[in-house]
Amino acid sequence: MTQTDRINLLNLERQAMEAWFQDLGEKPFHARQVLKWIHQHQVTDFDAMTNLSKTLRSRLKEQAEVRVPSIICDQCSKDGTRKWLLELNCGNQIETVYIPEPERGTLCVSSQVGCSLACTFCSTAQQGFNRNLSVAEIIGQLWVATKELPDDQPITNIVLMGMGEPLTNFDNVVAATNIMLDDLAYSRSKYRVTISTAGIVPAIDRLREVSDVSLAVSLHAPTDELRNQLMPVNKKYPIAELLAACKRYVAGEKRRRVTFEYVMLDGINDSDQQARQLVRLMQGVPAKINLIPFNPFPGSDYRRSPQQRIDAFRAILSASGLTTVTRKTRGEDIDAACGQLVGRVQDRSRRQAKQEINQVAGGRQ
Repeated sequence: MTQTDRINLLNLERQAMEAWFQDLGEKPFHARQVLKWIHQHQVTDFDAMTNLSKTLRSRLKEQAEVRVPSIICDQCSKDGTRKWLLELNCGNQIETVYIPEPERGTLCVSSQVGCSLACTFCSTAQQGFNRNLSVAEIIGQLWVATKELPDDQPITNIVLMGMGEPLTNFDNVVAATNIMLDDLAYSRSKYRVTISTAGIVPAIDRLREVSDVSLAVSLHAPTDELRNQLMPVNKKYPIAELLAACKRYVAGEKRRRVTFEYVMLDGINDSDQQARQLVRLMQGVPAKINLIPFNPFPGSDYRRSPQQRIDAFRAILSASGLTTVTRKTRGEDIDAACGQLVGRVQDRSRRQAKQEINQVAGGRQ
C-alpha cells in the first residue's frame, strides 16, 4: 500500500473512526484511544501509541497515517498575534491566526483554499477560489496551533472566520467542529466554537439540524441595495431571508445570540442614518454586533472609518439596547487582521464554487 492509499486518520471524527476500526476487524474502543493520542497529545507516530498492541500498531502503519499541514512560515505580530502559513499536499497555502487576549485565546481557522463569494472588502476574496479543505486540513490547523503554542497561551475559542465560506464546505466543516467539541479530542464548548457565514440561508437551516455551535453572520450593511454591492451573495439570499434563518437557528435557546459582523467602511456604511437603519433591522433578533475597523490590503479602494465615526455609530446601537463591541484590530503588521488573509491560491475560477453554493442550497435558483 502506497502512502497515498493510506487513510489519514485526521479526517475521521469519532463515529467514522469507530466504523473504520470495525471494518479492520478491530474493537471500536481503539478509536477512542487513537483520538486521544492524535488530538490531546499531538502524536502522529503509531509506535508511540503505547496502549495499542504491537500488532495493531503494525497494521495502522500499513493502512493509515496522521498527516497534518506543513508550516511554511510562522510570524508573530508586535501585539502578540501569531500567523501560520500552512502548505497543503496540492501545493496551495492557507493561513491560520492565533489572537491572544487576557481572558481568552482565539484561533481563526480557514475552511477553503481561497473564497468564491467575492465580497469586495475582503482580501481573501480577491485571490479567487481553488477548493474546499478536507476535515484533516481544517482540524489540522487546530492540531498545529495546539502543538506550536506554549502552555501559557491556551486556545479557548475557535472561529471559522479564516479563508473561505464555511457553509459551502458544509460536511467537512461540521465533521471538523464535531472533533473540536469531542471530549476525546479538544473538548470545546459549543459556545466557544463559532462558524461564520456570509449568509447561505439553506445551509444555516441545515446546520441547525446537525449542530449547535455558535453562529456569526457577516452583515456589513443595513439595506439590500448596499449589501448587494458589498456582498454579491445577498442577491441570492437577501437580508430579510437571512435574518429569518438566524432567528430559526437560535429559537428556543434563551442563552443563544447570533453575532453580526459589520466592517466599518469610511463613507460607505458608517453614517448615523445607517446605524439607525441597523437598529431597526435588529429588532426582534437575538443579536450581538461586532464592529470591525476595515483592514486595508493592496488594490482596495476602501478606507477605514475614523475612530470618532466608529464610536458615534456604536453609541447609536448601544443606546438602542443592542450589545455592541468594537473589535480591536490585531496582527495588522503581519497581514493577520480580519479580511487580510490570502495564503497562496491557484485560482480554479469561480464556476465550481457557484455550483457548490447551489448544491448546499438544494439547487435553489
